[in-house]
Amino acid sequence: MSNMTINNLQDVSHRLRLDVMNMVYEAKDGHPGPAFSIADLITVLYFKEMRIDPKNPSWEDRDRFVLSKGHACTVLYAALARKGYFSVDELHGLRKYGSILQGHPDMNKTPGIDITSGSLGNGLGMAVGMALAARYQQKDFYTYAVIGDGECEEGLIWESAMAASKYKLNHLIAFLDHNGWQSGGSIQDISGLESVINKWESFNWNCQIIPGHDFDEIINAITKAKLCKDKPSMIIMNTIKGKGLPFMENDNSWHKRVPTEEQMKEAIKILGDD
Repeated sequence: MSNMTINNLQDVSHRLRLDVMNMVYEAKDGHPGPAFSIADLITVLYFKEMRIDPKNPSWEDRDRFVLSKGHACTVLYAALARKGYFSVDELHGLRKYGSILQGHPDMNKTPGIDITSGSLGNGLGMAVGMALAARYQQKDFYTYAVIGDGECEEGLIWESAMAASKYKLNHLIAFLDHNGWQSGGSIQDISGLESVINKWESFNWNCQIIPGHDFDEIINAITKAKLCKDKPSMIIMNTIKGKGLPFMENDNSWHKRVPTEEQMKEAIKILGDD
């Protein structure tokens, strides 16, 4: 765990969001809204919480991370670059032929990616497998996973939830990016997902609900999750899609959208360009 202050983390999260905007603007493709809603969590995990070594991405004792909602990968790529897994210059190659940074995370192309993901619903099951492997190998690393609202409609999520509970995988900590949207509209209009905490508790998970953009709350929730010794943990983060730029916030059209030149100028003004 690093000694980053809350102000340090805030600065990093701004930098990551601006990286996302630059990447999507240059590539003319990408998913900035879903990336922005998890930017603060990614900042906490990669710059404060996780036991990782950018110089040794395959270190056996590292903590693992699964981005099940793989379409939000731009913010993960930005974090990996800023952490030193690869050159920041690689961010200019998003979605380009031959680039190490494709439209969804690929563990065979990108240093620091623990699992190929993006087919919604699969990531949590892979995280369960990682946590089980750690137990069998008598390793003490944590496996972190991020899932989205929309993929909670996938049956595989709940099969994975049952397995994690059955095996009491207390070194599995999952986060639900609960921003209220999925690609096709609001979750209430499409699936009626609520009440999410009742669902996860009924699967015998250790659950918390927190404001998903409050660094102190995220850090404290992870600390509490690690105190639970007989259950997997689900941290439900109430987030805002597009959080960080007023013209993006809670606007589902930014699920997959490219900013204009004027919007880029506004983003640079708000987030600060170093």
